[in-house]
Amino acid sequence: VQLQASGGGLVQAGGSLRLACVASGRTFRDGVMGWFRQTPGKEREFVAAFRWREYYADSVKGRFTISRDNAKNTVYLQMTGLKPEDTAVYYCAVGDGIIPSTMRRGTAYDYWGQGTEVTVSS
Repeated sequence: VQLQASGGGLVQAGGSLRLACVASGRTFRDGVMGWFRQTPGKEREFVAAFRWREYYADSVKGRFTISRDNAKNTVYLQMTGLKPEDTAVYYCAVGDGIIPSTMRRGTAYDYWGQGTEVTVSS
């Protein structure tokens, strides 16, 4: 299984970016597809996830939207109203059998992408 993330870049505060992550090797129709982010010196943190519904970290709720296209085995993260504190490397992750109470834990996911860097300038 491979996850290929793309869409990161440099954007001004208030701007938007759309990340995409394509999974290859198998389908995850019934699995959880999610996004995490990490900045230097900090632990990887949950951003959003999607199985039968959307889950968001409080810090991005109302600004970010996660969606998935099962036919393309792809998960997206539409980010709007970006803030400098959103600057991070964003990782996509997928996993099977993840229950809602563990969806925000990175250890619950089986596969990870390589990360795509997002920089928001003030």
